[in-house]
Amino acid sequence: MTEAELIQEFQKNRLHIILAQLAPTALLGFAAIATPAIAESSSLIVGAFIFILLASGILGALAEYSAASQAQAVIDDLKTLPGSSSLRDRIISFRPYLEIVKFVTPAIFVVIFIALLVELLG
Repeated sequence: MTEAELIQEFQKNRLHIILAQLAPTALLGFAAIATPAIAESSSLIVGAFIFILLASGILGALAEYSAASQAQAVIDDLKTLPGSSSLRDRIISFRPYLEIVKFVTPAIFVVIFIALLVELLG
């Protein structure tokens, strides 16, 4: 692939990372507001809500991890091309930060999920 194609692929992966954050973030925001009311609902509603949060979190984490891994692969390919450009160098320098997307963001979800779970079941 050419440098331009690799940069375009990186940009697609970056967009996928952003989009993968929207639904889980919105759902967790709603959950934080709705948890007190849902906690007073029937156990079936509470259970369904817990599984909705869990499924959304798992799917969001997988989408983020996949997009970040693919972006890292693109960066690895960019490194092997001859020549240099400012944009290419900036993209390459961003590689370590993709580890945050792969590991820290899902860990934050787990902490928030546990807090909501304690509130829902407590």
